[in-house]
Amino acid sequence: MRLRLPEERPTEPPTGYKIAHPMLSQDGTRAAFTGVSLGGALPYGVLADASCVYGLRHRAPSRRCDCGFHCVHDRTVAEALLCTAEHRTAVLLEVTVLGRYIRFERGFRYARQRVRTATVGPCACGTVAAALADAGWGRPGWRALAPSCAGCLRGRTSVSLAGFARLAAERLRVVAGKGASVAMSGPVPADHLGVPELAAEAALLQARLDWFQAQLARLGEHGTGGGERQG
Repeated sequence: MRLRLPEERPTEPPTGYKIAHPMLSQDGTRAAFTGVSLGGALPYGVLADASCVYGLRHRAPSRRCDCGFHCVHDRTVAEALLCTAEHRTAVLLEVTVLGRYIRFERGFRYARQRVRTATVGPCACGTVAAALADAGWGRPGWRALAPSCAGCLRGRTSVSLAGFARLAAERLRVVAGKGASVAMSGPVPADHLGVPELAAEAALLQARLDWFQAQLARLGEHGTGGGERQG
């Protein structure tokens, strides 16, 4: 006789933690995430349903398959995954576990989730991130993003933390490394932003302005040089 665990009936949906890469659609109108292991080829939104990554016709999660979203119970366990070289540019997600789930010793495998908070780590130079910029890789139709400070953008496709939250919608909170956060469900008036968010936006705008000025100066120099050669 096979023993079965009792069915859980929680009064509130469980909370879990995971890491993922932030993604920006090719046209720059949508924001999403993609996993770091199983199912990593399929970007998902803030509110999403799982499906079988093997294309099998069963509901996720199935006890006889690895399909479904995955998360761990302990935030520190998820944070530890960010130490590995291949995961340094990923972000930490706090999620609400919805629908059917299977509980394991260290986490859940489940059918539906809502991403509540995305915590963005520092830029590669060690400075607190002001934006998410093109990471140099992606999926068809999607660019992967990595944390970046204003000084390291250098003309790359990028979106501010507040902008990413706005594109992702569903009341996602995007939190910078030291706790600057913003909750977005649409365009946010400036008087709803705190000092850290406004400072990050200003630094991002200044960095883009500096880059454009440098490009204009370079083009001006080339134009002057061409004129001298023709004379």
